[in-house]
Parts: sequence; structure tokens; C-alpha cells
Amino acid sequence: MTAIQEAIEYIESREAGDKFSYRQVAKIFGVDRTTLSRRHKGLQVSHEAKIANQQRLNPQQEDEVVSYIERATRDGLPPTRGILKNFGSAVAQQEVSDSWVDRFRHRHPDELTTKWDTGIDRERHLADSKHKYELYFNLLYSKMEEHGINERNLYNIDKKGFFVGVADRRKRIFSKAV
Repeated sequence: MTAIQEAIEYIESREAGDKFSYRQVAKIFGVDRTTLSRRHKGLQVSHEAKIANQQRLNPQQEDEVVSYIERATRDGLPPTRGILKNFGSAVAQQEVSDSWVDRFRHRHPDELTTKWDTGIDRERHLADSKHKYELYFNLLYSKMEEHGINERNLYNIDKKGFFVGVADRRKRIFSKAV
């Protein structure tokens, strides 16, 4: 319990009608008189309580947004700031701001990171198909097993996404868990 909470508890434990001085109570507990008076009268809340009241999403909803980012990252399409803003607005059922995305990322530094990506050209996209990838990776893993190559010894894997016709760079939000 903080000193300010102890001082408020002390004031509230007094008999009704007992006279007291905020200045004397503040001096006893070593807190600011103005803050004590405002908190006791309910005019001011602690900084932590203010932040919690201003957050658009509760902790459970924020965990759901982090899970969404993990799924999207695992599926190879991590969200942009705009996508995350839209998803946050849908979860909160009210519009969230651009700065909400930044604050959200800063509240989850151990789970989220941002990186720049670039799109793939049209020719690479046309050569792309799920069937070809399955054949390639099946062949790759069979050769790895055949030659006793460990997965940790694979290098230089292409990490381009599937952003067709997009040549500019975009900042995306990735899950660190994936």
C-alpha cells in the first residue's frame, strides 16, 4: 500500500464529524497535501488508474489482438499499422487512433516487433503455387534426411511475402513468438 493510500485510509477510519487537517495528515504520512485532498475527495486518481481507464481495450482484448498478430505472422501476412488499427477498432467497438497502435506496441515489447518488407514482382507471383511449394519442401526434407542435414543448418531462405504488385516498402508488425 502506498503512503497516499495509507493516508486516505487513516482519514476514512476517523469517526464521522471528527475534525482533521489535510496538512497535518499529509505531514504525518509524507505526502503532498494537495494530492491527498484531491484523492480523498475523488477529484483525482492515481496515474496508474488514469492510464487503465483511458485504455481502449481491456487486458483480455489486448491478448486477443496479440494472438491475431501471431496467427497473421504465422500465416505469412503480418498486419500493417492500418490493419492493426482497424482490428483494434473492431475489438474495442470504437475508433482507435494512429497513436494507439504505437502505444499498443510499446505495451507489448516482448511479444511484438516491427520490420520493413517489400513486395514481390509479378513474375515471381505468377510462378507461385501451393502445389509447387509442397513438392519443393517435400523434396528438400527428404534430401535433408537422406544426407543427415539438421534444420538449424539451413541458411539464406527467402523471406519475401506475397504482396503482388507492391513495390514500395511497408512497415509491418510481427509476433516475436513466430
